[in-house]
Amino acid sequence: MSIPVKHYSFVRNKLLNKEEIAFLDVREEDPHAREHPLFAANLPLSRIEIDAYGKLPNTNIPIVTLDDGEGYAELAAQRLLSLGFSDVSVFEGGVQAWKAADGEVFKDVNVPSKSFGELVESKRHTPSLSAQEVKQLIDNQADVVVVDVRRFDEYNTMSIPTGISVPGAELVLRLPELAPNPKTKIIVNCAGRTRSIIGTQSLINAGIPNEVNALRNGTIGWTLAGQELDKGQTRKFKDVSQGTTSEAAQRARRVADSAGVKRATIADVDQWKSQSERTTYFFDTRTPEEYESGHLPGFRSVPGGQLVQETEMVAPVRGARIVLVDPSGGSVRANMPASWLAQMAWEVYVLDDVSTAALTEKGPWQPPLPNLPQVKMVDAITLANWLKADSNTIAVDFSTHANYVKGHIPGSWYALRSQLADAMQKIPKANRYVLTSAPAELSLFVAQEFQVQTNAEVFVLEGGNAAWISTGLELEKGPNHLASPPLDRYKRPYEGTSVDPAAMQAYLDWEFGLVEQLGKDGTHHFWVL
Repeated sequence: MSIPVKHYSFVRNKLLNKEEIAFLDVREEDPHAREHPLFAANLPLSRIEIDAYGKLPNTNIPIVTLDDGEGYAELAAQRLLSLGFSDVSVFEGGVQAWKAADGEVFKDVNVPSKSFGELVESKRHTPSLSAQEVKQLIDNQADVVVVDVRRFDEYNTMSIPTGISVPGAELVLRLPELAPNPKTKIIVNCAGRTRSIIGTQSLINAGIPNEVNALRNGTIGWTLAGQELDKGQTRKFKDVSQGTTSEAAQRARRVADSAGVKRATIADVDQWKSQSERTTYFFDTRTPEEYESGHLPGFRSVPGGQLVQETEMVAPVRGARIVLVDPSGGSVRANMPASWLAQMAWEVYVLDDVSTAALTEKGPWQPPLPNLPQVKMVDAITLANWLKADSNTIAVDFSTHANYVKGHIPGSWYALRSQLADAMQKIPKANRYVLTSAPAELSLFVAQEFQVQTNAEVFVLEGGNAAWISTGLELEKGPNHLASPPLDRYKRPYEGTSVDPAAMQAYLDWEFGLVEQLGKDGTHHFWVL
């Protein structure tokens, strides 16, 4: 089948006109992070079947797939067509053609959000303090509260001394009881810049009476100043009173209204769910724990701070409609993120007046999947016996490299689906291969491609790695048998506890240059309240 091609002018005009488009960079995350157009969202070829329906809820949207000449764009387009997407094209010439047309290219991940954060700081002159100034306040036991607005796992890995975990969308709701004295200074930190800028400006926009400053350059700035970070901290925000919630709700609503956030009803949601000519995303912005205890059908759990930071990862259709809900907490955690999404030129709504009785679904979000292929399956106990008794059985793991390193079936090989032909040259020859993954469904989609590469028997582990673990079987840790390079994850210069200072400084220098890059690109429609 001949797949249509699209060029720079088509994509650019869609962006300029605020029309819906899913411009998808289908390479793995690492090559994506090295160079891509601003709104080219990363949806790797390896994961299309398990991610497409969740990230592209409308099968009629214009989709343009992008690579850098590897041939992935055509393969991805074919897979999307086979999944029922009707308007799929390939960006002819890939990233090099975008550059040849004078299209701006960006490094790193979550670039729309990070460049927006830099724009906010440049327009609002968001106040900040250096790492040395903050350390002096802490050392002098000044009246100061440090709030860390990253995900809890990031905070737990490394944090500013005395810092409390308060993920971004929780700030306006929780801060009044963390710092009830208006004379208490507030320091907002993240790993680098974006989330602390947005968090600080959120508190200022909401009219919190305290003096608020971002920790300039976050934990990176702290490390570059030669100061020690804490590790393994577990301090978290607490529940707040009804009075605090009501006041926070009024503050957040004022900010949302001034940003042009629209209001939605359950009837609107029902109508938009069945709308074929428009894409709508439905996000619940509370904590994952609250979401899992009860949520509205059809809403995905995306805590509000991370939504603002990683918008294109969950909403890759630029020009789509976004609906946020926070059924508890007076909609604070929906209104504050919505105010930022509106400034990032999204059409955004907050769903109000949701009753507890309407939260009929429980548990984590389940991504919608296509029909699963029929393949030969094996259970964990049988596989364990095969591996013990038979050197002619080899397990191959298609999870992320990070998950593989954390723990995998002993002796199993790590492979990337997009690099399968090369991986097969490194994986030892065997009479039987068993494929596994997390999520378990991924290896089902790999099995047929794997079988093409070998005459051996190919099985899939029923339930994937989760089944192996739940059966109580042992795991092996570390990067033991890598048949593919770990291209599926770009190593952020602010992650972990042993990062090269030169890489950290280069990252900060890159962030400082984003506003200028935005100006050159010219397709973003961002504005600042």
